[in-house]
Amino acid sequence: MTVTPEGTDMPQSQNGYSQQGSELRAVSRKIVRQLGVLDSACGDLPLTPVQAHALIELSHGAISIKELAVQLNVDKSNASRAATHLVEKGFAETKSNPRDCRSLLAQLTPQGRRLLQKLDRQQNIIFEQILSQLSPDETDQIELALSRYHKAIQRAQLQQDYQIREITADDDLAMANVIREVSAEYGLTADKGYGVADLSLDKLSQEYQSQQARYWVIEKEGEILGGGGIAKLSTNNSEVNNSEVNNDEQVCELQKMYFSQALRGKGFAKRLAFIALKFAREQGYQACYLETTASLNEAVKLYESMGFEHIDSHMGNTGHDACEMPMLLKL
Repeated sequence: MTVTPEGTDMPQSQNGYSQQGSELRAVSRKIVRQLGVLDSACGDLPLTPVQAHALIELSHGAISIKELAVQLNVDKSNASRAATHLVEKGFAETKSNPRDCRSLLAQLTPQGRRLLQKLDRQQNIIFEQILSQLSPDETDQIELALSRYHKAIQRAQLQQDYQIREITADDDLAMANVIREVSAEYGLTADKGYGVADLSLDKLSQEYQSQQARYWVIEKEGEILGGGGIAKLSTNNSEVNNSEVNNDEQVCELQKMYFSQALRGKGFAKRLAFIALKFAREQGYQACYLETTASLNEAVKLYESMGFEHIDSHMGNTGHDACEMPMLLKL
């Protein structure tokens, strides 16, 4: 974990690390300290915070040290030390692993379960005092926000070995192949008017050269695995068919969001969409349009969760007449 002192200058990430992000980090540090995570013991109990968390995990049943390390999100040696200390104090015991003769399973002893009850009572008192400062609605809001924060941390950990960067000419062939492969996987064939039929598919880097357009690719160890972009909505000088948008110059389109199977489930779609929308706002766009299809169910749910709304008719002249679900987001 990297800890940056207050006031240290940090380069902005592609997500645009901001003052808001700095404040969130500061609050996170304060909460960690206030909850005693840095203390040497949990209140008056003979447990360090790591040992307390190990005690809780062992209460669910016998597990190996490797499994304990995963649950605690610590290295195996740290988990092993915590389990060893619990065994030495009589709060846990080990037994042979029937599935792997080279490893042991750790489980709580009756003494450990009694200590866990004391730990639960202690924590209940602390959190009752905390929650008494909040209304039920505030408690619900914090629970929802922390749940989202937790998921964001999980996604960030899954994304650590990947790079998001602007497309170059060297990426054109690889990105076109990704688009073709993903389109074929979902039955989005070129003869049906989907994006895979675009003449620009093999030269995407050239299509996003204007100041108000960008395309980003996701790379791991030199392999292009996905991408997405944003550009001014193509209209061929026709009017944008939406009464809530004043003129077509203010509307952009989220385009060619394609991800190989290796990327899915890691949160890249939302992250790349946020990058694109931030760029769109910086360029002065007032609305973002997209077209998708019901067969891309996960994509539709993502866009809805981000605030995109379904609209009655298509906008502009995208050429993707088979994408029957137009959506719009006010920026």
